[in-house]
Amino acid sequence: MTRDSWSHVHSICISRVLAVIQSNNSLRCVLFSAVVVAGGALAHAEDMPKAFRPCIDPSNLPFANTQGEGFENHIADLFAQKLGLPVQNYAFPQRMNFIRNTLRYRLPDQDFRCDIVMSVPAGYDQASATIPYYRSTYMLVYPKGKGLDQIKTGTDFLALPPDARRKLTIGVYDRSPGSTWLVRHGFEPQTKPYPILSPDPEQYPGEIIEKDLAQGKIDAAIVWGPIAGYYAKRVHDVDLVLIPLKSEPGVKFDYEIAMGVRYGEREWKETVEKLITDNRAAITQILREYNVPMINERGDLVQ
Repeated sequence: MTRDSWSHVHSICISRVLAVIQSNNSLRCVLFSAVVVAGGALAHAEDMPKAFRPCIDPSNLPFANTQGEGFENHIADLFAQKLGLPVQNYAFPQRMNFIRNTLRYRLPDQDFRCDIVMSVPAGYDQASATIPYYRSTYMLVYPKGKGLDQIKTGTDFLALPPDARRKLTIGVYDRSPGSTWLVRHGFEPQTKPYPILSPDPEQYPGEIIEKDLAQGKIDAAIVWGPIAGYYAKRVHDVDLVLIPLKSEPGVKFDYEIAMGVRYGEREWKETVEKLITDNRAAITQILREYNVPMINERGDLVQ
């Protein structure tokens, strides 16, 4: 995951120091829970949290940005509305030590910077992960009418004859499941690696599709599903085909995505999980508006 850090869900490298939960945060969690259970009627209105505070990347579409244009922004808006609160984002680039510098960071006698990360892998151990709210997978993306139209599955792609294979240039982020998969199946000579952590502040994860693939600089790309779906929809000069890739022994492509809160904030976590459960239809609609490919437990696309 990168600027692309949440995109490459398996490869975030974050400090393992857990935040110390202070009593004022426990009170905040209880109050958030009360908003959901009692419909916003709190016994002590003066103790009401002042905002719903997500930790976001300032420029990482389709996930989030400071202009509120990502699907994480819109889900945060939905949750804040249900709680009767404004949204107060804290933006920090999702690179090394994102959790430590956002969700866990606090100065003496001050509050934490933010209270929730809107997308983490289910089971993620650097924050307390909620129940999942969607499952997606890495996608093989190629332009229609350029010689790969017979490819309908990852297996079809691996079965390409040697002559067809040798002609390909496949864009993939380094240290991602896609790069591992290509090397395991003998496509290393055809692989064009892109850095998962770029020092260029203008670099964004979808440019592999929006720029290089759309302009014919590469023949195909392997990208995390939400990025593939969003940027393929933005390209208008070429018709792009998206093929979901299924996990295999040694290569995991599909991930359930949850939300992350601080360890020890049980009531707040329960509140967020209730928001997820009660608003699944609305969340799914937001994801579909961003063309996020969603799959079931068997790895098949959910229509």
